[in-house]
Amino acid sequence: MTQHVFPGRFTAAPERSDVTVFLIGMRANRWWQLGRVWRTASKMPPMLQHLVTHPEAGMLGVHSWFGRTTILLSYWESPEHLQRFAANRDAPHLQPWRDFMRTLQGTGSVGVWHETYQVPTADLEAVYVDMPAFGLAAATAHVPVGPGMKTARQRMGR
Repeated sequence: MTQHVFPGRFTAAPERSDVTVFLIGMRANRWWQLGRVWRTASKMPPMLQHLVTHPEAGMLGVHSWFGRTTILLSYWESPEHLQRFAANRDAPHLQPWRDFMRTLQGTGSVGVWHETYQVPTADLEAVYVDMPAFGLAAATAHVPVGPGMKTARQRMGR
């Protein structure tokens, strides 16, 4: 699918005091054990579908890349929203996590990882040149770089 490219320079303009950045992924340590790798990887699409259809869960946007090590970049309203989703018995995360910990953790077949950052919007800076709406700008507001926003220093802390 081709995305519309916005010619010129754009930045993100979140209308919030902070944003939660969540990185998560997996690594096929023993890629030849395709059943275990696929079993783990196949749990993410239902989670993302749930989050897209339940905006009240707090995910603002998501991008992903696939390979031996996968990465999913997502933006959230708050760490509390992310934690509520992770612990929600009615959402499609808690049981797959428990299943992974019970059956695959410690086998060395598949690694999983995540990192969470809560970033005050005054402490972030973003620029996108000749790109589709992407990253934080796609998750919040995608705006042209204008006066007072020409440099990274100007965009930081506005």
